[in-house]
Amino acid sequence: MWARIVNAVQARSFAEVGVFRGHFAEQVLKDCESIDQYYMIDPWRDLDDWNKPANRSDREFTEIKSEALSRTEFASDKRIILQGKTTEVSSEIPDDSLDFVYIDGDHTLRGIAIDLIRMWPKIKEGGVVAGDDFCSSIWQHDKKYEPTLIFPFAVYFAEAHGTTICGLPFNQFAILADTSSGGAFAFHDMTGKYHSTELREALSIPPSHSIFGRSLRKFKRAIAAIRSR
Repeated sequence: MWARIVNAVQARSFAEVGVFRGHFAEQVLKDCESIDQYYMIDPWRDLDDWNKPANRSDREFTEIKSEALSRTEFASDKRIILQGKTTEVSSEIPDDSLDFVYIDGDHTLRGIAIDLIRMWPKIKEGGVVAGDDFCSSIWQHDKKYEPTLIFPFAVYFAEAHGTTICGLPFNQFAILADTSSGGAFAFHDMTGKYHSTELREALSIPPSHSIFGRSLRKFKRAIAAIRSR
């Protein structure tokens, strides 16, 4: 899907925040011939303040980075590797220089706020800031992990900038860096699953208290009763 969109807008300068193993970068670089500059931004290190499943040890991240570089070696003349968090390396990207930014960072409220605020000035007028994990529920992972708040924060961010954001299939989003609308905000839900941007209901129903959670607990109790006979 993203390759088709990138090709449609003929993006030349691209930045990906959160490269991990490089699968996305590999696919985009293979399928999008218009790209001649691809920033790969990732800390590739253990982060003490990041409570998400993808956080790994430094040893594992060394292997993960090597895989990402191996996958994209065929486009080594296009890629620019910036190892670090956006707070550490975004200053190395000139403002108003990017056609497309794809954010797949740490998925927390803190993370998406930092990534959007830091990367927004880098995008050209008419460019696109897009990303992953635009989940309708904040409970993307088990409740022991920090909630995922890319939705609705990305919607609030687009509203603050008076521009358009689209909710796309596969938990994806796209914000248009377009000031020609005169500051008019719009949220286009292309999926029909983003019913409200209010947090009250989502915050009051963690996974353990959801209908699924109750059903699972009942099922476990039934299994335990059978085994105790």
